[in-house]
Amino acid sequence: MNAQTDAVGSDIKGYMRGLGEQARQAGRDVARAETGVRNRALEATADAIYARRQQIKDANDKDMEAGRSNGLDSALLDRLQLTDARMGAMAEGLRQIAALPDPVGAIRDMSSRPSGIQVGRMRVPLGVVGIVYESRPNVTADAAALCLKSGNAAILRGGSEAIHSNQAIAACIGEGLLVAGLPETAVQVVATTDREAVGELITMDDYVDVLVPRGGKGLITRIMEGATVPMIKHLEGVCHVYLDSDANPDKAQRVAINAKTQRYGTCNTMETLLIHETVAPELLPAVADALAEHGVSLRGCPVSRDLCARVGEASDADWDSEYLAPELAVRVVADLDQAIEHIEAHSSRHTDAIVTENWSKAQRFLREVDSSSVMVNASTRFADGFEYGLGAEIGVSTDKLHARGPVGLEGLTSEKFVVLGNGHIRE
Repeated sequence: MNAQTDAVGSDIKGYMRGLGEQARQAGRDVARAETGVRNRALEATADAIYARRQQIKDANDKDMEAGRSNGLDSALLDRLQLTDARMGAMAEGLRQIAALPDPVGAIRDMSSRPSGIQVGRMRVPLGVVGIVYESRPNVTADAAALCLKSGNAAILRGGSEAIHSNQAIAACIGEGLLVAGLPETAVQVVATTDREAVGELITMDDYVDVLVPRGGKGLITRIMEGATVPMIKHLEGVCHVYLDSDANPDKAQRVAINAKTQRYGTCNTMETLLIHETVAPELLPAVADALAEHGVSLRGCPVSRDLCARVGEASDADWDSEYLAPELAVRVVADLDQAIEHIEAHSSRHTDAIVTENWSKAQRFLREVDSSSVMVNASTRFADGFEYGLGAEIGVSTDKLHARGPVGLEGLTSEKFVVLGNGHIRE
């Protein structure tokens, strides 16, 4: 799909501009392609991933070995690893995206105006999407699929720790594009690990219409500071679960345990547990014991420490921490108001949940908590494009403009006004 890394040479700027020119041209071809053609590319890519799964696994093993040698922590290694199940999910995600309705060209809200013209809105591709991401090689397939299905071209720059995995997946995407008769340059995976490539990509306004950074807070902060291309982003996932005084104890424990332990290294993992003071004496020790079985350490407020010997002392920084590890902050609150106030002060606006049997409280929580996903009696781990029926996601947006929450196909399109007339002129 791309030149090999050693063929990029020292002219990173020229190399990246070349990718941009090719992406701009290929984007027009993808936007014009019929839905069936784009779907064929996705199906063929899924077939190629299945056929080449051993080559992909071998490439991933090289990245995992290098990651361990370079001291990557367990959370990053977990994100980097491609198990058989994850490769299967990657291929299945491509097929699910192919089966989704095509948003491109859909017209809504057509209405007749007093002048006689008809006015509506048509959904259209954004153009060229630049994606910068770390660790997770499955993002290569997910991002390519979502961009293609929504009629966009893509330039993908994965982290150096996943270079072999990403190039192996890129070969499958290239095969799928060729099978469908689309240009290979519709999806280009940057073939150099030189950081200068990122600096070029995020300032290529002439070629790139939107950036999607996916990774740690440090990566996204650096991109925000240097980018001149608009972004769809979130900085971190400081997610809360609030166990209300009207919570069912069994549901509360199940949700809290799953939200923290189902996977540690994801942005929708619970990082702070809030518990109403009337149920905390019984519920907190039970939850703490269950979390201890998973090796989760707790640090909390003075009240939580008095109620449970397993809880250590929390610092001010703990309330704003995205641990991505078996660590959890705990606070006992007086009521729903204090829980919402805490979330307002410390949430990253990603995902927050309440466990309660009181629907009035649930509705208040849904209305007043200002996050991209707000949940009732469900684990925060559901905040995911696949679980939301989007097929996959290109990222999660905590912004309020254009796209918010898991970004799927519609988030990679915009709308333009269309006007139908019959020789109408404005008097």
